[in-house]
Amino acid sequence: MPSSPVPSRAGRPRSAAADAAILAATRAALVELGWSKLTLGDVATRAGVAKTTLYRRWSGKNELVVDAVAELFDELELPDRGSLAADIEGVVLQFAAILARPEARSGLMAAVAESTRDDALRDRIRTSIVDRQKGLVHEGRARAQARGELPPESSPEETSRTVDLIFDMVAGAVVHRTLVSAEPVDGAWVRSLVRVLLLGLAGAAATEEHQGP
Repeated sequence: MPSSPVPSRAGRPRSAAADAAILAATRAALVELGWSKLTLGDVATRAGVAKTTLYRRWSGKNELVVDAVAELFDELELPDRGSLAADIEGVVLQFAAILARPEARSGLMAAVAESTRDDALRDRIRTSIVDRQKGLVHEGRARAQARGELPPESSPEETSRTVDLIFDMVAGAVVHRTLVSAEPVDGAWVRSLVRVLLLGLAGAAATEEHQGP
């Protein structure tokens, strides 16, 4: 998905190169220093910009870190692999690969932990990461409906609830698997996840029993 630009303040025009350097420097600092020791001064030095440049773009460390992490997840794309199951498998494998990167793992875990004490930070995570990536779910459902794999929803409210549930199930499972359980997200696990998602627990169990070992 394309990255949503960070709102700029009045003044000099934004520099895309400076933004990219700042966000990359933030991710590097997170890996090396962790959330608690990261400072905007250190990020500015790493990025080769003045500290005032950061404050013209971000009001503080929380916003900066979330945007640095969000840029990584904006690399996610929904592949068209011919079926809903295959499409989901493709995006889950991409998601797991991003979470395996030290800068994504460090940044996301730190931001989520800090957000338990900061409602504004939680809202920024929701708008900058979660809501932007839900676009992939909307895209996948629309594609599956066009193929005839899924029926249309009866109302916009039902669509919203369904998208929220799918996102929570997939993202929650992958984040827990990679960052909490520290287990691999391989092809077999992803296929099992998609089977449960699309068929439900009873359907997945029946399919496995029919297929045998």
